[in-house]
Amino acid sequence: MSTENEGTAVPPAPSAPPVPVDAPAASAPQASDAGAPTTPIPPVPPTTPGGAQGPELVHAGPAPSYASAEGGAPQHPAPQGAGAAPEGGWPPPQVPGNPSYGGAADGAGAAGGYDAPGGAGAGGYDHPGGAGAGGAGPTGVWGAGYQQPTPKPKSGRGGLVAAVLVAALVAGGIGGGLGYTLAKDNDNGSSTTVSASDSGGSVKRDAGTVAGVAQRALPSTVTIEAESTNGEGGTGTGFVFDKQGHIVTNNHVVADAVDGGKLTATFPNGKKYDAEVVGHAQGYDVAVIKLKNAPNDLKPLTLGNSDQVAVGDSTIAIGAPFGLSNTVTTGIISAKNRPVASSDGSGSNASYMSALQTDASINPGNSGGPLLDAQGNVIGINSAIQSTGSGGLGGTSQSGSIGLGFAIPINQAKYVAQQLIQTGKPVYAKIGASVSLEDSSGGAKITTEGAGGSAPVEAGGPAAKAGLKPGDVITRLDDSVIDSGPTLIGEIWTHKPGDQVKITYERDGKTHTVSLTLGSRTGDS
Repeated sequence: MSTENEGTAVPPAPSAPPVPVDAPAASAPQASDAGAPTTPIPPVPPTTPGGAQGPELVHAGPAPSYASAEGGAPQHPAPQGAGAAPEGGWPPPQVPGNPSYGGAADGAGAAGGYDAPGGAGAGGYDHPGGAGAGGAGPTGVWGAGYQQPTPKPKSGRGGLVAAVLVAALVAGGIGGGLGYTLAKDNDNGSSTTVSASDSGGSVKRDAGTVAGVAQRALPSTVTIEAESTNGEGGTGTGFVFDKQGHIVTNNHVVADAVDGGKLTATFPNGKKYDAEVVGHAQGYDVAVIKLKNAPNDLKPLTLGNSDQVAVGDSTIAIGAPFGLSNTVTTGIISAKNRPVASSDGSGSNASYMSALQTDASINPGNSGGPLLDAQGNVIGINSAIQSTGSGGLGGTSQSGSIGLGFAIPINQAKYVAQQLIQTGKPVYAKIGASVSLEDSSGGAKITTEGAGGSAPVEAGGPAAKAGLKPGDVITRLDDSVIDSGPTLIGEIWTHKPGDQVKITYERDGKTHTVSLTLGSRTGDS
């Protein structure tokens, strides 16, 4: 596993109670800290410990509806620093009153998953496809300040902000504030989008060109509109996963429609289908929906191998930025294994990933859309972007592409999607220990207290069997440098339960390496 983007230190975050390092669990209410910052903390660039903090990340989630609020839905920064964070993810951002995704209520994160809500996630990326707060890695995409939905004056659909794409960078940045923004469709009639239609001509596009890839991939990409029972919602993207009508997207894109809401998917040819949520994984930020009365001529996109992607490879992103469906942008893979953490800004619901970074233009509304290679194979799911930081009215940050986008590697997303289709629930790998969300230890420190009063090291769990104890500081997982709790969680989640990994840790000034077999946890709560 590449470590080229790891090793940077994140600014210290306020301490918080420890959170289990297992799969994400239901968030527990977190008491606000009067002295805690109210804006997301910028993530720290991955390089060497002590590096400067990166820009704030925001989720590239659903695009807020233009008519919902002036300038889109407001972005509310997620808490920036919890004491502890779940394993894996960008270094934790300083925690404001409310922690972002992946935080433990106690401030500790469960390694390999999160059991305690309330902890701040690492990084601060914003979700391109939805509103949210980011928190890990450079403050931005996965982890940028979460933008809460703002109801439309007439339609009743609030402008949602998902901490995915934008949050990906925000949250992906070490120590960045969590948050993401959902880009919604503009249905106030102020603008018109004209899609190219088949002319019936004989023009052929070379399969190796961007035009050729777009011509093949667009028909299998959909614009998703999710609306809650309260009329709040946003717009994101998804793509055809199989011929049975399953569509893969981000969890934050469809979250509003999970509990009795309305969900629709529209193809580039204008055909719209009602859909239902088959399963969703908050921790991975992956969801699968299924079209009702799906057509029999669906063409699933070909899935590539994200492990074989190299820095410098060409990328093509497809999505609905700010509601502009069927938009195609290009770029390259800027980095691999970028720790990204994101949150919905509610003090819980964190997501962590070891992301692919790209400079292809990704904005709110791109969340859930495919990131393709030069051959048209899906190598990732666009999920978060880094914002330029806090500013403007109310201290909100402006979510938009600055060339820092983050995608969930397709190898991980494929595994999650298959689990959701088969059982409806996600399965997370875990080590069975709670780690701190703070970055002052130079690694992922196992806390002296577990989340909710539980033991910091699960009795009989993988960590306990390997001899790990409270106070140990995990600095590597296989060849990947671990600089924080969120980074550890993100790395653990790139593996599957049952995988054997090597853990390097420090105890009393000495370095030790042990092997352990990852355990498992089913569900987000």
